[in-house]
Amino acid sequence: MEETFIYRNPNAAIEDRIKDLLSRMTLQEKLAQMTQIERTVASPSAIKDLAIGSVLNAGGSAPCDKAVSSDWADMIDNFQKLALESRLGIPIIYGLDAVHGNNNVYGATIFPHNVNLGATRDADLAYRIGAATALEVRASGAHYTFAPCVAVCRDPRWGRCYECYSEATEIVRKMTSIVSGLQGDPPKGHPNGYPFLKGRKNVIACAKHFVGDGGTHKGINEGNTISSYEDLERIHMAPYLDCISQGVCTVMASYSSWNGRQLHADRFLLTEILKDKLGFKGFVISDWEGIDRLCKPQGSDFRFCILAAVKAGVDMVMVPFKYEKYLEDLTYLVESKEIPLSRIDDAVERILRVKFVAGLFEHPYTDRSLLDKVGCKLHRDLAREAVRKSLVLLKNGKDPRYPFLPLDRKAKKVLVAGIHADNLGYQCGGWTITWDGLGGRITVGTTILDAIKEVVGDNTQVIYEEFPSHETLAREDIDFAIVAAGEAPYAEFTGDNSVLNIPLNGADVISAVADRIPTLVILVSGRPLVLEPWLLDKMDALVAAFLPGSEGEGVTDVLFGDFEFEGLLPVTWFKSVNQLPMTAGQNSYDPLFPLGYGLKTNKEKHVIS
Repeated sequence: MEETFIYRNPNAAIEDRIKDLLSRMTLQEKLAQMTQIERTVASPSAIKDLAIGSVLNAGGSAPCDKAVSSDWADMIDNFQKLALESRLGIPIIYGLDAVHGNNNVYGATIFPHNVNLGATRDADLAYRIGAATALEVRASGAHYTFAPCVAVCRDPRWGRCYECYSEATEIVRKMTSIVSGLQGDPPKGHPNGYPFLKGRKNVIACAKHFVGDGGTHKGINEGNTISSYEDLERIHMAPYLDCISQGVCTVMASYSSWNGRQLHADRFLLTEILKDKLGFKGFVISDWEGIDRLCKPQGSDFRFCILAAVKAGVDMVMVPFKYEKYLEDLTYLVESKEIPLSRIDDAVERILRVKFVAGLFEHPYTDRSLLDKVGCKLHRDLAREAVRKSLVLLKNGKDPRYPFLPLDRKAKKVLVAGIHADNLGYQCGGWTITWDGLGGRITVGTTILDAIKEVVGDNTQVIYEEFPSHETLAREDIDFAIVAAGEAPYAEFTGDNSVLNIPLNGADVISAVADRIPTLVILVSGRPLVLEPWLLDKMDALVAAFLPGSEGEGVTDVLFGDFEFEGLLPVTWFKSVNQLPMTAGQNSYDPLFPLGYGLKTNKEKHVIS
């Protein structure tokens, strides 16, 4: 009589499928499911023979130069084919950092970063961006994005400030709607926290980084958040409630510490709070080399750090390279009973649950019909909408009676200056094609200069000089100037910054141009930067564009008056770094521009209550 494999029956209850599959697994197969490795070491033996559970790529690690979605799909489908040839045929989950669109992939739509979305306060927009991102991710063959980051950024000196929606917990909570966009809406009446996806057009989401990563002392990346449990829960943990209620499938542990306790080894927070109290049913994943980070400050050996993390509640470990050593040590820890088998079974059940509800057993391969969605007009129009809704007008005219914006598209001569005006990579910021971002035409998109030329047409002469010459500045026939200045791309610790001045000679260019020509300044940055009073006074208008992504036409949509400014500051704009950390509600709150500030071109001011 032929044996019945319940786990292969798509009509069986998910919990029955999990129980059946788990009962058939060897210890080595269970431990392999708890392992996530980098694509460059994902050999046939690792995937087929060991039955590794998940593969990912580092930022910038791609199948080829300028790899498009079909290149990624070919690679990932090859990995999946090997996984399905393993003894039990358990599909892999392929994960990547699609944090503002499928940003690893050449030609994908690059949406504005989270700080921009926070400026829109538009939960429906975030939802739609999540859905569009999911389509482009699935078109590349991937099933899993390490997004969204739901950290509450309390200090702009932190290099991940732009990955946060806001310094205000309630704004971050509102924008978690992106989870349902990515994963699909959970069905009504489903148990709170139970992961659910619709299938081939949705992706597994990841709420990160649990918990408190936005509140570290002095904004130091991977630093220490010093707070009471009550404040940790109220400020930093609250957005996770919203993610869990939407069925978020995974949660990533933070590199950071809470009162000196590293999150990757904090059983109280990962198990007693996240899993037991909050009812999270998906799996907890470590961050990249999170086990290694755990070892460094304590000088502990790798085996001890595995023990600490797994016992604390980490279910899947982003190894990502030395997986053989990891599996050897994890096997020893289980066989010596230092890690109980019940903890292993719990981790594997959680991982299998996500694989079943994601439909990976039924739809393991890429749906190639989605390829025409990548970078399509519908998605680029959505990104353009997000850009224009996120721009924050901070100043409009030296005299409020005479607003400088909107700009005149019929001007005869316009000067465009600054290295951010025609630099798509700077416009997109970090986590674009590479981990920390690049300058130049790194992908397909429209720069601010491209958009200006398009909107003014052939009747206006557009003079573009990154650093205008004395001869250009001395001309008397230029109607107005647009200077785009700001930060070069960065990610994580490379972006930690204790001074926050406008870099790359940006202040000098602004000053030189504004001394001679009526000037609009566009700041392209992941966070507020220092605006000295003398420099601010010289500007005729100032717009915070943050990191708008690939669709520069969203900037000109608003500058030239086709749409009204809608953006409101998602973070406090400080006067001096000496004031930091400074957030709304503090007794000594004295910002340059408060949280929620944003002008309209009809001179109406908005300040959040």
